[in-house]
Amino acid sequence: MKKKLTVRIALLIVCALSINTTFAQDVRQKPVIKKQTTTTTKKQNPASTKQADQATNHKWNYVGDYHEGLAAVADDNWKFGFIDKTGKLVIPCQWKFAYSFHEGQAAVKDANGKWGFIDKTGQVVIPCQWNSAGDFHEGLAWVKDDNDKWGFIDKTGKVVIPCKWNMAWRFSEDLALVRDANWKYGFIDKTGRLVIPCQWKDAWSFSEGLARVQDANDKWFKIDKTGKVVE
Repeated sequence: MKKKLTVRIALLIVCALSINTTFAQDVRQKPVIKKQTTTTTKKQNPASTKQADQATNHKWNYVGDYHEGLAAVADDNWKFGFIDKTGKLVIPCQWKFAYSFHEGQAAVKDANGKWGFIDKTGQVVIPCQWNSAGDFHEGLAWVKDDNDKWGFIDKTGKVVIPCKWNMAWRFSEDLALVRDANWKYGFIDKTGRLVIPCQWKDAWSFSEGLARVQDANDKWFKIDKTGKVVE
């Protein structure tokens, strides 16, 4: 009788231990279940982020640097327009090419290959009539005419320095680099007067009062605004 009672007690202990073990396993499994739920939620986030990116970002064939709050862009047809800093297209892509804005205007090339200028609303302010054109600097922009000669216009489109040079660069510190028919470089002022004779094999624009020039022997020097070699 005692033996049977001992066996029953042993069985009850085993059952109790089994119940406790199962409960302990259930408790340990709860964090795993929560982790699985969290993981499922995380898997949905990348898709949502991707959709948001696709909704806010455009794919452009070209994106230029921002100048004066706008950047030139080219669409799939390689037509150029401008976006603002939010990425919004503010000037439609309709130009064959476009430079950045400088001093409120940007040089643009039309379907006929002629250059003119637009303002920040996209309005044409200088008709497209030039073979080439550059940015405005110090109130003037270089242009190239039908004879491939270079000169300068003001912001109204008026020619203020006649197109007679083989090449010209933007004004810097009131002087512009020009090249004559003999492929020699010199400098003009804003009236078009040649203030430093075209005698250099190569040259760079003025910066902080000095310009780099190269002589016939391929030696480089620096000159001041009178044309005097100082270095």
